[in-house]
Amino acid sequence: MVAIYYVLALMVWLFGAVFLLFLSLKTKYRRSIPARFFLYKNAKFAPSKVHFHACSFGEIQALKPILELFNDKAISVVTNTGYEAAKKITRNSRFLPFEIFIPFWLQKSKILVVFEAELWLMLVFWAKFQGSRVILINARISDRSYERYLKFAFFYRVIFKYIDRVYAQSQIDKERLSTLGAREILVCGNIKSAFLPKPSKIYEKPKERVIVLASTHEGEEAALLNGLNLGVNDKLIIAPRHPERFGEVANLAAKFATKGGLSFAKFSQSQNLGAQVNLIDSLGELVNIYAISDVVVLGGSFMPGIGGHNPIEAAQFEPVLISGKHIFNQKALFSLVSDVKFASADEVAKLINSELKRCKIMQKGDVSQIIEDIRSAYE
Repeated sequence: MVAIYYVLALMVWLFGAVFLLFLSLKTKYRRSIPARFFLYKNAKFAPSKVHFHACSFGEIQALKPILELFNDKAISVVTNTGYEAAKKITRNSRFLPFEIFIPFWLQKSKILVVFEAELWLMLVFWAKFQGSRVILINARISDRSYERYLKFAFFYRVIFKYIDRVYAQSQIDKERLSTLGAREILVCGNIKSAFLPKPSKIYEKPKERVIVLASTHEGEEAALLNGLNLGVNDKLIIAPRHPERFGEVANLAAKFATKGGLSFAKFSQSQNLGAQVNLIDSLGELVNIYAISDVVVLGGSFMPGIGGHNPIEAAQFEPVLISGKHIFNQKALFSLVSDVKFASADEVAKLINSELKRCKIMQKGDVSQIIEDIRSAYE
């Protein structure tokens, strides 16, 4: 099965190589695609005892408290933002290459720790071939994804043959993972609720009510701003999810401010929140903003297809929390937070000015077993 998969992956790469070269001309992929699909400036790791693999910025941030417990480590990622975050933790960070390159690239470690749904067959197979222990942590399967997983259950059963232990987010996840062939499954909750990110900077709480449109995606800002009327005692902060959209969202926010006779500023230029409408166009600021927020409108949930974002980071500060209804990727996390108001985009303006309870985190995850597992292999 592994040999057949490798040949198929090679054929896919040969077929798509030219397209990938053209795609790499885009700023968003200029670093990641050459590194992942052509090994350009993507050398092997320095030898390390533990290899952590995660996808992107959010996953690296969630893992950071565990990553910092181990000095002799390597980190592989998929996205540009994930790479930038990983490099701040260790210089021994790389983009994970496409499957066909793994056998020539992967360095042996004592343990490979894979985060959430990063199930790459050649990665786990080759790690086991080299003698590494392999564990999957924070594992989950959303309602929407489960049917797709089942269609390819034969493939996932092969993958799980090379994974020694799985740490699932919930009992439901455990049952679903078991049907796909996962072995030795332990439920320990969601890592993102066990290690809550703390503010890196402390901002003075404005006297106005602080309303945050957080982790928004294309189409959401326009939909949420439509009909939103800020009072004289309101301050609006917009924090788009993706850096490449900062310019686009700045234009939308500036037009909204001008129409309402409000002041507007980009945080990267002002370095403060003095304006009535503020765009957060710098990475790593969202938790700092959550800490002074009164109302958080959490994006990624008002348009179909994204599946929502982590509510725990905001909920730790107990604001009023409003989310869209499309949260299929984050149901497990939302179940841990009380008093979340779910609404469509056109209902948000009215909700913001109604009497709503502040949210609270009801249950946190326990990662002690994960840490002990890594330490046992590490030492």
